[in-house]
Amino acid sequence: MLRTALLLATVTSLAGCSTAGYYWQAARGQFDLMARRVPIRELLADPATPEPLRHQLRLATELREFASARLALPDNQSYRSYADLQRPYVIWNVFAAPRFDTAPDQWCFPVAGCVNYRGYFSEAAARAQAARLAAEGTDVYVGGVPAYSTLGWLNDPVLSSFVRWPELELARLIFHELGHQVAYAAGDTAFNESFATAVEEEGVQRWMEAHPERALQIDWQAAQTHRTQFVALVLNARSDLQGLYFAGLTPDETARDKQARLAQLLQDYAALRARWGGYAGYDHWFRQPVNNAQLASVALYTQGVPAFRALLHSEHDQLPAFYARVRALARMPADARTAALADVLSAAAGSAAGSPSVSIRRSPAAVALPASAAGTPPDPVPAILPPRSAPG
Repeated sequence: MLRTALLLATVTSLAGCSTAGYYWQAARGQFDLMARRVPIRELLADPATPEPLRHQLRLATELREFASARLALPDNQSYRSYADLQRPYVIWNVFAAPRFDTAPDQWCFPVAGCVNYRGYFSEAAARAQAARLAAEGTDVYVGGVPAYSTLGWLNDPVLSSFVRWPELELARLIFHELGHQVAYAAGDTAFNESFATAVEEEGVQRWMEAHPERALQIDWQAAQTHRTQFVALVLNARSDLQGLYFAGLTPDETARDKQARLAQLLQDYAALRARWGGYAGYDHWFRQPVNNAQLASVALYTQGVPAFRALLHSEHDQLPAFYARVRALARMPADARTAALADVLSAAAGSAAGSPSVSIRRSPAAVALPASAAGTPPDPVPAILPPRSAPG
């Protein structure tokens, strides 16, 4: 707790008057979360622990051990304690984007650098901030977040906001958040989230391979199909809108065509949902009026995943070597980092074109979305949407 206090005091002391209130709510929220932690071993030994929670905590412990032993993720005290939040999400993230631009706004903070969202431990505070931004003509989106990473500064606990998720979704989240402790590029949300998403997908694949008796592959394939098709739908709409915004139309014409394209997105989702046989796992994402900020939140978690998959494949699927490459990228200037990842992806495409036997074996890109209700992930869950983590 002393380490927490020193970190938060440092961050708050660097804030100006206009942002001090934001930092204090973050400090209070973090202190409350850490104070709620109970070692999982104590809960497992306590006969009063409800059996459903005991089962999930055993599973979380098994996943945590696998993460370090088989995925080379940090072996520390993160996810070895449990905190009951007594609310559906740990924080609520506010995303913002200009009315006629799909590039998300950024907020910059000491320690964490610049990120494309602003997190609040109170939903009311998040929605108040969103209302202020909307009053200025900005597109805004508020997404509940079941977990976030402190990047290894603190020992993050398993939270009640996600502990009851199905096995593969719980695995996704733990592997994703531990991935943030491996590498972090300040100011590059898309890099950080895409890397962590690549780690979670690789981790889940290896978890399934290590436990063939659990017959998890069918559920995984279905979830990945839903995610991939949902992401493609959203990113296509975002690309169309970005082209519209730079087409040289008048503001009134742009506003008209924007609404028409967003209406088309809703129709396209209805058709996709029908092809899924009525599967409704992403209905929650469309409950808020869809806008640029919401579309951007999806892109942040997915746009770099293919490049990271290619980078892992270039290291012969050896995770320690992959992590070393990613850490080196994180230390590079942003433009050089982006160019290096593009080169990796281009090389992978060229290799695959030259040799039919060369392929990247892992599953299709996924997106992290927030759970649709307390303890219920959307696909059969979800983080991200938006984001299930902050930083990721």
